[in-house]
Amino acid sequence: MGVAGVVLAPLAAQATKPELKGKFEILKDETSTHQPGKVKVIEFADFYCPHCHHFEETGVPLLLKEFGNRVEVTMVGFPVIPGKLPTPFDMYEQAKMMGKGDQMKAVLFRTIHKEKLDGVLDRSIRSLLIKEVGLDVAAFEAGMESGKPAKLFEEGRKWGERVKVSSTPSILLDGNIKVDGVNMTPENVLTIIRSILEADAKK
Repeated sequence: MGVAGVVLAPLAAQATKPELKGKFEILKDETSTHQPGKVKVIEFADFYCPHCHHFEETGVPLLLKEFGNRVEVTMVGFPVIPGKLPTPFDMYEQAKMMGKGDQMKAVLFRTIHKEKLDGVLDRSIRSLLIKEVGLDVAAFEAGMESGKPAKLFEEGRKWGERVKVSSTPSILLDGNIKVDGVNMTPENVLTIIRSILEADAKK
């Protein structure tokens, strides 16, 4: 018991650092990826989840407007809606490898939520979306068939499971600061990121 107390003491101190404001959870088994002056935001999201679509449309632009190049937002596909095919997640991973991840992400969210196309994304529909983001259809489909996007999606899903993502959207700041559930408000996320950057400025 005493040993556990010794191990936990520094973590408790770390979690209650006065400079870190807001509501969050420090994941003791994950390594911090923090670089001074920049916060890496990993957003675990499901393309079929309306809350994720809302966060993409309102939360992400708010972060970018507030912090500019001091934040780096990357989505990691994490499916929570049952009975849906993984095609959008694979398409997103393939587009990321071709340098158009953010554009494809926006197009997929729009197609599923605004155009209500949440069934099978067959090749004819896919080709329209691929062209819209400015990628070569044949090269894109060849990449999809290689199995690499599916493997990357699976790695991201396992990452989400490891950090115990239970709802989407959830975010991970700098690799080990988890924000989810009722704490996933724009105000709280802004507060945490601002306090991380302010702590950097004091160093």
